[in-house]
Amino acid sequence: MWVFYLISLPLTLGMVILTLRYFAGPEVPRYVLFTVGYTWFCSLSIIILVPADIYTAKFQLNNGGISFFWSWSYWSTFLLTWAVVPLIQGFEDAGDFTVTERLKTSIHANLVFYLIVGSIGLFGLILLVLTQKRSGSNVLGVAMACSNTFGLVTGAFLLGFGLSEIPKNLWRNADWTTRQKVLSHKIAKMAVKLDDAHQELSNAIVVAQATSTQMSKRDPLRPYMNVIDNMLAQMFREDPSFKPQGGRLGENDMDYDTDEKSMATLRRHLRVAREGYYRYKSEYMNYVLEALELEDTIKNYERGSSTGWKYISSFRPARTGKLGACLDTMEFFLRCILSKQFEKLSAIVLGTMSAAILLAEATLLPSSFNLSLFSLLINSIGKQEIFVQVLALIPLMYMCICTYYSLFKIGMLMFYSLTPRQTSSVSLLMICSMVARYAPPISYNFLNLINLDAKTIFEKRMGKIDDVLKIFGSGFNKIYPLIMVIYTLLVASNFFDRVFGFFGSWKRFRFQTETDDTDGFDPSGLIILQKERSWLEQGQKVGEHVIPLARNFNNVDMESGSNSADKTAVEMKATTSLVADAKKGSPSSPLKEGGHRRVTSKEAISNKYSVLREESRHANTAPADKNVTSAKASLLDVGNSESNNTKGGPSGLASKWESMKNGFQNFKANIGSKKFLPLRQIQETQFISRVSSSESLDEIFQRLKRPSNDHGSNSDDDAMTSGPGR
Repeated sequence: MWVFYLISLPLTLGMVILTLRYFAGPEVPRYVLFTVGYTWFCSLSIIILVPADIYTAKFQLNNGGISFFWSWSYWSTFLLTWAVVPLIQGFEDAGDFTVTERLKTSIHANLVFYLIVGSIGLFGLILLVLTQKRSGSNVLGVAMACSNTFGLVTGAFLLGFGLSEIPKNLWRNADWTTRQKVLSHKIAKMAVKLDDAHQELSNAIVVAQATSTQMSKRDPLRPYMNVIDNMLAQMFREDPSFKPQGGRLGENDMDYDTDEKSMATLRRHLRVAREGYYRYKSEYMNYVLEALELEDTIKNYERGSSTGWKYISSFRPARTGKLGACLDTMEFFLRCILSKQFEKLSAIVLGTMSAAILLAEATLLPSSFNLSLFSLLINSIGKQEIFVQVLALIPLMYMCICTYYSLFKIGMLMFYSLTPRQTSSVSLLMICSMVARYAPPISYNFLNLINLDAKTIFEKRMGKIDDVLKIFGSGFNKIYPLIMVIYTLLVASNFFDRVFGFFGSWKRFRFQTETDDTDGFDPSGLIILQKERSWLEQGQKVGEHVIPLARNFNNVDMESGSNSADKTAVEMKATTSLVADAKKGSPSSPLKEGGHRRVTSKEAISNKYSVLREESRHANTAPADKNVTSAKASLLDVGNSESNNTKGGPSGLASKWESMKNGFQNFKANIGSKKFLPLRQIQETQFISRVSSSESLDEIFQRLKRPSNDHGSNSDDDAMTSGPGR
């Protein structure tokens, strides 16, 4: 037990504190931090109790301490998950102005959930007592097993997905070129999302300011408006670099001053928009910095002999002195040689552990032989406490990581976000609730793999799934792992991707992974990365100018996938006019259906990644290749910018598209030779010619828009002249 008290508990507490400090946003209150930290600590305590429970049960030792800690951890997580955390989560999500009103809003939001869960639980207990004639001492264990049945079944599928994806992702990311492709796609997607979040926050600010302007000082709602005004003032004080752009008023945006609830809705909308903007900005900066560091690593690896095997970074000044040279050499071997080999070795080790877990799960049903590697190791060690607990803790923690990895991947697509130093209170509370719900089922699943002769305290308190209802059968706890094994093998063989690819209409239900971003470099992501490096070398911060840059990509590139030149011209004119209105800062009415509209991130990513990339991947005919090439060329005409400027105009549209095609081919050749990976210390003339200043890039976008605007204006003139005739 000394391993548990002296090592496991302090390490768990330290890991919880560091994780909270890394992910929690600056606006998270202390009581939320304490609630989340305590819930995480209790959940992880259940997991680290399992190795100690195995050791005490195997050698029939005193387990009074294990029993106390297990009861404390389990019931703490149970109450936090089903009562305390949902109440605090609703309280934090509410936009009301008093504590009482926020509590009322939270209780009202959770009331339906509590009624449904309570009714099901009460009905289940009555059914167990009446039909199966359980004694009072056994009802509690059966009820606990029943409450964990959902976690056991769904957790098996989450575990199977993680067992397949984590080793595959590690092996794939060990290849620098593949990782660059993934990062180029992520940067492009995140830049568009950041642009939309910026405009959403700008809209919320414009609505709040307009509501404050029209509200008189004697208005009964003025005190609530003052709270929102102070919120805006604090927002600008904390981030003076934020500049609202493109804010506009909608049809119902001036209806927030009707009552206290509408003002609470306005406050919540402003807070959610602010959290979304800074969350996407943090993710964008992380991807850009990772991509720039990867570029430096590749360049240092290629030029290692010429630089004396020293790592040269473009983010910090060179180290001086003998110690600095030694540190540069150590960093070179760590980043350029050891890290890549370590990732491959980790992928092999974790892949082997995944295979061992799958083998143990698959052989639970036949009881005549035991092929569980972990059971054989633990049973063969003897009375060596530290080795028994370590051999039990390592695979158990890996199963937890795989399950939570899948859970976070799914949840971040629909429910919450987990962003370093920008995770909101609502997201933290929802994440800690999900972690607490899956900790006991994961531990129960692992105990099934050990095959101990004696029962642990965990198994005695939890009960068995076989005892819940007879409908499950007598061996359900040995059958459902076999289903998980089959599912994992299907995921590892990309069976579901092939099925969704065969039925094209099912792609909307497909789970997106990093494999989708490894088929090629994203052109817009590469250009954004080049501009970020250029701005960083000029002393500016990452992400400082990405909003207008991403907006240009959003307005120009996404319409270029259309096969109709007239439709492209009209859409480009519409988006250009919206950007012009945004720069003026004047509010306008919402766009009517069928009129001009701004391309949102959902439409942009859908057009870009569902149409262009899929067509370029599967097309075998020359016209399709030509369409995809011309669609991508609208972003990459950097090498032929001067020649296109002289040929601009509606009359030279065909020659313009041809020059864009040539420019794209030249850019692809540069990618093949890795000339897009510059270092600040090694300035090449080719890099200087390819990375232009921000003014030249703006001219490129304006030139791409100008012919379409002229064409669109001609179309408007024709429509006006033909209108009276109709």
